[in-house]
Amino acid sequence: MSHKPVLLVVAHGSRDPRHAATVHALVRRVRSLRPGLRVETGFLDFNIPSAHGVLESLAAEGVRDVVALPLLLTRAFHAKADIPAVLRDAPSQLRIRQAEVLGPSPLLLSALERRLYEAGLTPADKSSTGVVLASAGSSDPEAIAVIAAIAREWRHTGWCAVRPAFASASLPRTENAVRELRALGCKRVAVAPYVLAPGFLPDRIARGAAEADVLADVLGPAPEVAQLLLERYDTARAPILAAIGA
Repeated sequence: MSHKPVLLVVAHGSRDPRHAATVHALVRRVRSLRPGLRVETGFLDFNIPSAHGVLESLAAEGVRDVVALPLLLTRAFHAKADIPAVLRDAPSQLRIRQAEVLGPSPLLLSALERRLYEAGLTPADKSSTGVVLASAGSSDPEAIAVIAAIAREWRHTGWCAVRPAFASASLPRTENAVRELRALGCKRVAVAPYVLAPGFLPDRIARGAAEADVLADVLGPAPEVAQLLLERYDTARAPILAAIGA
């Protein structure tokens, strides 16, 4: 029997109950893709169980190896500071690897397109449709640069144009990006929220999409997102398996 570190999905947490519900739906999909893998969920704030509490429970059970996977799309503050702090405070008998954040990844672009097609677009609409890649926003310049790079890359797959937008901390806002795409002459404008779960900032994105023709749903438990979690897990667990000779 192969040794499988426990996968701990570390989510931000929110006062909005839709956030935790979406996280749990995504984790259920991950479990369905790999039935033999133990997957736990912990939150940084607002929701229970806390990530710290889950780590203490795992240690009390005798678990030794854990892959902690930040349920984040960019390497902003939470991935660089909050989550490493939680892992440092974990029981010492745990061997923990922090997996990479989810983005950027071609699988996320596939998930974004899935949501746009579910909202009514077709592949034939791409060349005449401008897309706003609407992210929550960050004060971290690295995270902002990554979103801009994703927008440039996505444009090359055939859309009329792609513009990044941010719900907080950075500009432009979604509504301004929608107007810019109209001014460019795109026949229709779609807003693709580059967010994992509903909440305060995604609601702001939705309000900013009022003048758009299409508003896609959040990424949530899209199959591509679940597959990406497992890819990040596999990459992070490889050094653990090498260390224990599994």
